[in-house]
Amino acid sequence: MLSEFLNMMVLGFLIGLTGALAPGPTLIATINASLRQDWKAGPLVTLGHIVAEVVIVGLIVGGLTLFIGDYAWLIAGIGGFALVIFGILTILESRQVRIDITGDNQQTTTPFLAGVITSISNPYFWIWWFTVGSALLIGAYQGGIVIVLAFILGHWMADLGWFTLVSVSIHKGRFVLGEQQYRLLLAACGVFLVLFGGYYLFTAGKNF
Repeated sequence: MLSEFLNMMVLGFLIGLTGALAPGPTLIATINASLRQDWKAGPLVTLGHIVAEVVIVGLIVGGLTLFIGDYAWLIAGIGGFALVIFGILTILESRQVRIDITGDNQQTTTPFLAGVITSISNPYFWIWWFTVGSALLIGAYQGGIVIVLAFILGHWMADLGWFTLVSVSIHKGRFVLGEQQYRLLLAACGVFLVLFGGYYLFTAGKNF
């Protein structure tokens, strides 16, 4: 059980890291809050993001029993396909992505509220959780609620680790990664998503 717990936590961390690294409203909110305040802005934005995810994860887990069994393969197939698509888009985006750390002085919300608002207002957030997230949670749920918690914990550790690192580095006056390093890391995340998505599609095909 311990090895299964740790394996799922590592998987949750890697999957979570691919989402956290991608440029988006939550990352921008972290940068803006860090420029206006200090390194604690990153953890506070992450906390707001986590609160939004608690709600959506609760909705998904609450409805899992409707899909476990005959429909699990279908959700796995949808999730696998979405993983491949997100992976390809991540690879394409990594070729020219850059992070602007000049900030937006018009931001007036607290870091916590910024984390909540940028999460729930981001269409990518909802699409990801109701495709990829649902498939991964169903896979984890078959091992029990403890394994689900392991996945979620790993996912949140990735968010907290990355956004805190961003916040600390900006507070010290320099972004943690060079542009080329960031692009390579993002591309590697994209490749991981494609490969893992292919595995999920293979699993769904076997159970069809």
